Amino acid sequence: MAEEVSQNKNLWQKWMDIPLVLRIVCGIIIGIILALTIPQAGDSLAALSDFIELLGKLFTTALKAVAPILVFFLVVSSIMNAKTAGNLKTVIILYLVATTLSAIVAVIACQLFPLTLVWPSTVDVEQTSPGSVGEVFTNVIVGMVSNPVDALAKGSFLSILFWAAIIGVALRRAKEPTRTFMEDMAHATTTAVRWVINVAPFGILGLVYTSVSEAGMEIFTSYGKVVLLLVGCMLLMTLIVNPIIVAVCLRKNPYPLLWRTLKESYITAFFTRSSAANIPVNLELCSKLGLDEESYSVSIPLGATINMGGAAITISIMAMCAANTLGITVEPAQAVLLCIIGALGACGASGVAGGSLLLIPLACSLFGIGNDVAMNVVAIGFIIGVIQDSFETAQNSSTDVLFTATADYMKQKKQGKEIHPGKDAVAA
Repeated sequence: MAEEVSQNKNLWQKWMDIPLVLRIVCGIIIGIILALTIPQAGDSLAALSDFIELLGKLFTTALKAVAPILVFFLVVSSIMNAKTAGNLKTVIILYLVATTLSAIVAVIACQLFPLTLVWPSTVDVEQTSPGSVGEVFTNVIVGMVSNPVDALAKGSFLSILFWAAIIGVALRRAKEPTRTFMEDMAHATTTAVRWVINVAPFGILGLVYTSVSEAGMEIFTSYGKVVLLLVGCMLLMTLIVNPIIVAVCLRKNPYPLLWRTLKESYITAFFTRSSAANIPVNLELCSKLGLDEESYSVSIPLGATINMGGAAITISIMAMCAANTLGITVEPAQAVLLCIIGALGACGASGVAGGSLLLIPLACSLFGIGNDVAMNVVAIGFIIGVIQDSFETAQNSSTDVLFTATADYMKQKKQGKEIHPGKDAVAA
């Protein structure tokens, strides 16, 4: 018995010695292979199919469950022990600049490649859209001060950040046992997150299997051009524009840092399709990079709510396509206003049920498009959501780390330190 336990431990250690990224890639490949073979086998393998899908659901649910608790204790602990204001101001500026540029890129792309839409006839969208930008931000502000216990249960990160900051400031004069308890809780939840992340390959396998099994070819035919335009703009921002922002800030080659965020944040965000679920992954990556915990414990969950470049692209492109379909000429002034609305609306998308898609009617209203027609555009968004939401979430979440690291490296440069973007703190 003891020998069997020892062999199992050795097997687990060998598994852990394999780089996490390589394990995730293996999970992706296996998931694709299983998705292409098992559904064709019929009902005989239905139980196995359900089990594989369950792996993905368990992984995503575990990340979503632990993320609010992790953020709460990290923020409280960081603020109660903080000695400086950190890099939060710089990070927020980078978030807003990148989100605005995303909207501009989307509008320019639609001017260069005007597309029209085919209205869906079988999709019902029951949710309602906000009527104005003011309504969006009213929802965000009201949600921010909502019941903190309810916020922890529902994963409302703006509210969690708000109350964690309040409690953190209130505890700055707390006695040492209280400080020690909060630090221990932060460390305990961080350890729990690492355990969950270490089983990511199995969860990713399940998520890939589900996505490949369910995604029909219709999205590549009826709305293929729209998907290509959306994905093209998101990849342009991810691979070209955002690295330029980093290069301007650091005067260094941005791609080692970008490649690190793509490997360890982009991939998981792509398949979980949840910025909230990817918060623990991003926090772990920031820790590996040796960034200031006082800053990233706040900037990462904040980025999951306001760093929404992918959402700005979705809102802007879908609104422009609706205008083209109806033969509406978009004047330059309207295009500029759409960039502003797209960026501001994207920042408030997390405060609206349905995320970025339900802000499309707000953007459409700039061109005098009625809500009935605009909701058809939202329905198209749900149809192509398997691809659109994956790329959107991956862009949003991976850039949270990219810009948090950039702000931290800028601070280190001002202090005269040598920086090594993208490298582990120990290796650097």
